[in-house]
Amino acid sequence: MSDASLTDSFGRRIDYLRLSVTDRCDLRCGYCLPKGFKGFEEPAHWLSFEEIERVVAAFTALGVRRVRLTGGEPLMRRGLTELAARLSALPGLDDLSLSSNATQLESLAGPLARAGVRRLNVSLDSLNPEVFRQITGGDLEQVRRGIAAAREAGMEPIRVNTVVMRGVNDTEIEDILDYCAARGFTLRLIETMPMGATGQAAMSAFGDLEPIKRRLEQRFELIPDILPGGGPARYYRVAGTETRLGFITPLSQHFCATCNRVRLTVEGTLYLCLGQDHSYPLRELLRTGIGAAELQAHLRQAIALKPERHEFNERPGQVVRFMSMTGG
Repeated sequence: MSDASLTDSFGRRIDYLRLSVTDRCDLRCGYCLPKGFKGFEEPAHWLSFEEIERVVAAFTALGVRRVRLTGGEPLMRRGLTELAARLSALPGLDDLSLSSNATQLESLAGPLARAGVRRLNVSLDSLNPEVFRQITGGDLEQVRRGIAAAREAGMEPIRVNTVVMRGVNDTEIEDILDYCAARGFTLRLIETMPMGATGQAAMSAFGDLEPIKRRLEQRFELIPDILPGGGPARYYRVAGTETRLGFITPLSQHFCATCNRVRLTVEGTLYLCLGQDHSYPLRELLRTGIGAAELQAHLRQAIALKPERHEFNERPGQVVRFMSMTGG
């Protein structure tokens, strides 16, 4: 690898940053954030847009080419379109994308697309309004309007993320796949992860994706496929369509050997693995006026801490932070 790239101790090249811009969310998905939770990070501790831009510039100088804006719900961060425009203008950044619950996309999809956000991952766990409200506390039609607005704004591809929960939404998967196929969306099915008390409690409804895949194969012809920038999912194309179906299986079939990403929280902590506590604090470094070269040196030190793999199966209770605190 060149000196301008980030490579961890296990030979994995790190070229993808998931950037949390807030830990707040306007929904309360049971596997992510507890109902009534109020222990959010103080805004004074949030990285400013200038600080975020400095960190992302340091990452791109070291070969990171993809950045995804996450949360919590990133659209709750005031001025997100301004930040998106600043980041999309950085030399070396090839791909700026967004993960969202889509509740506010009806009004923001157009401005974000014009600011440089090209791709969207949207969380959609049910097409049944009552089940959706049970899972999230939110309004399904508001979300569907947001997704439609993103499509109209030209965001492509749009990937729908569905956390499969046994006894909650596992009977809907065919309907969700039909919804995606009719619109040219990619569907990614995700296994619950034991992140914090909420994630550990949600494991009681854990849905193993292998039986789901076998069930889908009875109705759809699934052709093994590869999706550029597809991340950890194993992809299939639905025969007769351009729709892809992905399976993200951190528990039943982990994908750590090809992990190419790190996560930066809103308060400036760099987490090197979603399922471990290895981290590196950046906020105080940024606020003491650290220069670009020194910041890049710290990023290299941080990447050296990246563990080989998570231990969700062996030590399911070790990660106590909620998913929303890490950045999705």
